[in-house]
Amino acid sequence: MTSDAFRALYRRLREGTRRPPDDRRGALCCLTPERVVAAAAEVRSGRTVSLAAPVETWPGPDNPQPASHRMTGPSAQELTADGLHFALDHIDMNVHGDADSHLDALCHVLYDGELYNGAPASSVTADGARALSVDLVRDGIVGRGVLLDIPRLRGRPWLEPGDHVTADDLTAAEAAQGVRVGPGDVLYVRVGHRRRRAELGAWNAARARAGLHPTALEFVAERQISVLGGDGNNDTAPSAVADVAFPVHVLAMHAMGVHLMDYLQFEELAPLCAETGRWAFLSVIAPLRLPGATGSPVNPIAVL
Repeated sequence: MTSDAFRALYRRLREGTRRPPDDRRGALCCLTPERVVAAAAEVRSGRTVSLAAPVETWPGPDNPQPASHRMTGPSAQELTADGLHFALDHIDMNVHGDADSHLDALCHVLYDGELYNGAPASSVTADGARALSVDLVRDGIVGRGVLLDIPRLRGRPWLEPGDHVTADDLTAAEAAQGVRVGPGDVLYVRVGHRRRRAELGAWNAARARAGLHPTALEFVAERQISVLGGDGNNDTAPSAVADVAFPVHVLAMHAMGVHLMDYLQFEELAPLCAETGRWAFLSVIAPLRLPGATGSPVNPIAVL
């Protein structure tokens, strides 16, 4: 995709989803209280499934800065002492790495000196973001989730790194699965990244991974999707646009105000959806309350 073509797509999506100048919630405005209530009707069995991968504390080719987890209590003496003592621990992590499941706040993407909807890039400071931080979703995101399984559509266990998911793929997956994505939905797109990683081992996902083609964001805009989540980075690597490393992030978050979730896992959910023939469910997303942060570890729950 040429730079000019990408710029034209960016402008088209930004204009097509333009909101009031003071808007800071972005596409979450499509997720109305009425749609939250309607999403609850998707629950049939009451079964809950995590869409997050376990946090990894060991280094690998796609995780050079792994999270650290260390115990700070009890002490050796407390293990055998009488009375009350506590087990304590400390966790430290790089939220935006290529291994752990996380949600990107709208302040995560700076493009042409701005954040989403013209918020100044200077609002992101060394002390945190003063605008569009993850604190915007402190009350959680609850709505109708839809999983579109692209490897299943293509008859493969996963997409190979570098492969693109197109808008036609998303439409074809809807037809094959008997589901339709609608306004306010949380769209989950499976590329099989987690299954490939589990079976073949980790690789440098920063250089090679399957994801959405930038033009697939026209589907996201047309259907008025509120949040987009994938089991990879959502962006393909190498990028389809020579001078923009993360075009899907730019289009989704900066042009349209769509929050992204990266590196989720659908290997428990997808078989359940296939077994029941139901690919829509209640989706519950509860980021940590981290004022000023550009993202948060996340554990989305599908309620079937």
